[in-house]
Amino acid sequence: METSIARIWMNWKASDMMRIDIISAVPALLESPLNHSIVKRAIDKELVEIHVHDLRDYTEDKHKKIDDYPYGGEPGMVLTPQPIFSCIEKLWSEREYDEIIFTAPDGDVFEQGDANALSLKQNIIILCGHYKGVDQRVRDELITREFSIGDYVLSGGEIPALAITDAVVRLLPGVLGDAGSALNDSFQDGLLEAPVYTRPSEFKGLKVPDVLLSGDHQKVVEWKHEQSLKRTKERREDLYNKFKKEH
Repeated sequence: METSIARIWMNWKASDMMRIDIISAVPALLESPLNHSIVKRAIDKELVEIHVHDLRDYTEDKHKKIDDYPYGGEPGMVLTPQPIFSCIEKLWSEREYDEIIFTAPDGDVFEQGDANALSLKQNIIILCGHYKGVDQRVRDELITREFSIGDYVLSGGEIPALAITDAVVRLLPGVLGDAGSALNDSFQDGLLEAPVYTRPSEFKGLKVPDVLLSGDHQKVVEWKHEQSLKRTKERREDLYNKFKKEH
C-alpha cells in the first residue's frame, strides 16, 4: 500500500532525523553524489544523516579480501558473508534499524510508493550488491527488503543505492525549497506529471497554453489532470490501466 506524502509530513517531527547507512565494496563511487544538490542540502540542514561504510574495513582476511569464487563452478565472484555480517552486527549494536535493504537485479522494482514508505522510517541500511551478488545466507538472515531499479545489470549496487537514497531524502519535510513540489511529482498519484512551462510565454513562435496564463486555478487543475492522463496513456499504458482500475 502506498503511503501519501501528506501522511509523511503529518507524522514527521523535527526530532525524527533519518539515518541512512550504506554498505559498499566501492565507497568512492558514492562520495560525489552524496555531497551535492538536494541530498547535501538535507545533510547540511540536519534532516538526514548518511554514513558510508567500506566493506573492506570489516573483513577478517589479512589481504582485505571480501569476495570469493562461487560454489558450483560458475564464473565471477561473490561477496563473502563475514564482512557483511560483521558490519551489520556492529550497526545493530548501536541502534535499531527499520529496514535492511539489498540492491539486487532480482529484487522488487523500486517505485514511488516504496520511497514514500521508507520516508517514514528512522534508520535504514542499504547494502550494495557487487560482482555476482552476495552469499545467499546474507539475504536469508539479514535482509528485510530487496529492490531493483530496472531490468538491466549494473557493475554494482551503488547506483541503485544512490537512486533510493535520493528518492527518499527529497521527500523529507524541509528538504525541498517548495514543500508542495513533491506532491506534484510523477507517480505520486499513480500518473505521469503533466507538461510544464516557464517564462517567456512565447518563444520562437511557440506559446504556453492559454489556460496556464488564465489565472483560473480550477481550470488549470483540470487541464493538468487531463494532460497527465493523456501523457500516461501514451507513454505508460500499464500505469494508466492501473490508475483507471483503482479510480
